[in-house]
Amino acid sequence: MSAFKCIVFSDLDGTLLDHYSYQSTEAEQTLKQLADAQIPVILNTSKTRAELEVIRVELALDSPFIVENGAAVFLPKSTFSTQPVDTQDVGEYWVKSFSLSRQHWLNLLENKTQEFSGFYRGFSSMTVDELCQLTGLSQTQAKLAKQRQFGEPIQWTGDEVIKKAFIEKLCDLGANVLHGGRFMHVSDYCDKGQALIWLAEQYRDYFDTDNICTIALGDGENDIAMLEAADIAVQIKSPVHPFPRLYRQYKTIQTKHFGPKGWAEALQQLLSKQLHPTLTNPEVTHG
Repeated sequence: MSAFKCIVFSDLDGTLLDHYSYQSTEAEQTLKQLADAQIPVILNTSKTRAELEVIRVELALDSPFIVENGAAVFLPKSTFSTQPVDTQDVGEYWVKSFSLSRQHWLNLLENKTQEFSGFYRGFSSMTVDELCQLTGLSQTQAKLAKQRQFGEPIQWTGDEVIKKAFIEKLCDLGANVLHGGRFMHVSDYCDKGQALIWLAEQYRDYFDTDNICTIALGDGENDIAMLEAADIAVQIKSPVHPFPRLYRQYKTIQTKHFGPKGWAEALQQLLSKQLHPTLTNPEVTHG
């Protein structure tokens, strides 16, 4: 059980991946240390399954992952020896879904919010080239980003007054709106925190223990629910916005460094000093 004493839940863009370059170079050493210590790193992000299947290979991760702001948890069948209750068998995964399909939200946007149609652009209406220009993603990455299953990211182009009315209308129609690093996400009433709680409970049930600590790392507003739900919350410093406000007043860290450097900074401090002494690395400084 000691191998699963700690579980790390991590956002990607602006957190484990640099906001501008999408690289994780400064976190690679810490990722390897976590793997050697058998501490799972659960990617918990607004990205799609298609994107994460590529990124997980690049980061050498084989743990479960959470897509589209908590819309679904994908568990490789090697995670547990038995299928968790209330999950679907989908290829090589067991999947726990918390959301209606993307098409439901596309229909709602098209048919119920016509008065706002000139004030936003959704992923579904953007070409791959437009998405590349907007985000800095490569053609391949943009194609994967467009493969949404559960929600629709939109780029808001109107003012704040109209945006507030738009969000109120969507909420009245049963949608949830989350703000990410670059986009507003229209989806079901699910979030990264709900998914974290569900997955942590699966680990507790499977290993028949409450001796599990969850650490969550994120930089954006759509990470707030995840950070609030974790035992330890790490807010990663962003180059483009201030730290979002958290309600919790305990076990909260704000990093000094941006992106993956801040990610590594926080985990080196936490895991070497508090949770897993085998991760102590005398060459790493903690700023």
